[in-house]
Amino acid sequence: MKLSHQELIALILSLGVMLLAARLVGEFLRQFRMPLVVGEIVAGILLGPSLLGQFYPDLLNNLFPLAGGTPIALNGITQMSVIMLLFVAGLEVELPLIIKQGKTAGITGLFSLIIPFAVGYFATYYGKDFFELPDKKHLLVFSLFIGTALSISALPVIARILMDLKLLKTRIGMIVISSAMLNDLVGWLIFSLVLSLMQENIHQQSVGFTILYTLTYAVLVLTLGKYLIDKALPWIQKNFSWPGGILSIGLSLCFLGAALTEYIGIHGVFGAFIIGMAFGDSVSLRQQEREIIQQFITNIFAPLFFVSIGLRINFVDNFNLEMVALITALAIVSKVGGAFIGAKLSGLKNNEALAIGFGMNARGAMEIILGLLALEAGIINDTIFVALVVMAILTSVLSGPMLQLFCKEVVQKDTVHGQEKTTAIR
Repeated sequence: MKLSHQELIALILSLGVMLLAARLVGEFLRQFRMPLVVGEIVAGILLGPSLLGQFYPDLLNNLFPLAGGTPIALNGITQMSVIMLLFVAGLEVELPLIIKQGKTAGITGLFSLIIPFAVGYFATYYGKDFFELPDKKHLLVFSLFIGTALSISALPVIARILMDLKLLKTRIGMIVISSAMLNDLVGWLIFSLVLSLMQENIHQQSVGFTILYTLTYAVLVLTLGKYLIDKALPWIQKNFSWPGGILSIGLSLCFLGAALTEYIGIHGVFGAFIIGMAFGDSVSLRQQEREIIQQFITNIFAPLFFVSIGLRINFVDNFNLEMVALITALAIVSKVGGAFIGAKLSGLKNNEALAIGFGMNARGAMEIILGLLALEAGIINDTIFVALVVMAILTSVLSGPMLQLFCKEVVQKDTVHGQEKTTAIR
């Protein structure tokens, strides 16, 4: 279907307004040490039915039409943005770093994944009446989803917080980052399976095949795929224009991986995530090239996606304080507690373990993407989605100050014992 002249104008206008609002609100809230993603979501809430639609519904409908070709085109752009966002998230995952951290990162990452997953699963499975599920037959899938949503950390947000606090290269920073990488990898594997369970006429055999396809795809891309990328990148860097060659090849692989996983019944975001891991882990990829890819996607396409969230949902009508309080409390207690237990079992002190726990507690883009995919799949309703978004924002805002507090306490405690060891957190 070809866009009419008026629909094309509406699409271009909506994209311009979304990008401008995202940047202005994001930069404003950044002055209060909030992540840009928070400002982008708030911009969408201001432009959407929650605020603009309450006072100027005609203006909202002119800017973001609900009928015709414009919303279809805009939805396609935001779906593409999600795939690219997961590609960028995959770039941040470094398997050698996880392996290098060894026992500490493994145990911490495992407990910070298992405990939130178990808390989320059992709290929702046995509290089904509170959540008022739209479809009772999806109780198992809903419980698995909430467990997954509580267990995954937001790797890009965590990395940014650690960089801002100058803790990224410290011992605690490395444990937090490597544990979060492990969370992301396992969490997205689980979520891909959860989405597959929502397919009609699902049965045990098809679930088994989905697991087999998922693991096979991940192993092949991270071994053979990574080998081929390692061999191809030097030739591309030498013979293609820079940086356009690397950018176009990276995004081509991202979309091809997403298309392949969609074809075999796994959501495209997982395909893009694994491709991002293989591409980002290549020894031939330069830091400057990695930064260009990240800046291109996170400053153009990411804002469009996060603003679109506020355009889809009325946050005022669907805000339930009890739901928000419960999901946020479950998320914080289970994640901080799980990471704390894992860090303690690894031999770390209480303050170090608490610092790691609050560092791992940061959510953000990943939970919001999970929530939106679950909403589109019919796993959750608007009220639960709003609660997940608010939880992601609150935990992101809380994580930095608490991490900084407990890291300072580690240094102060060592100073009291006669040694000022900034190496205590290295």
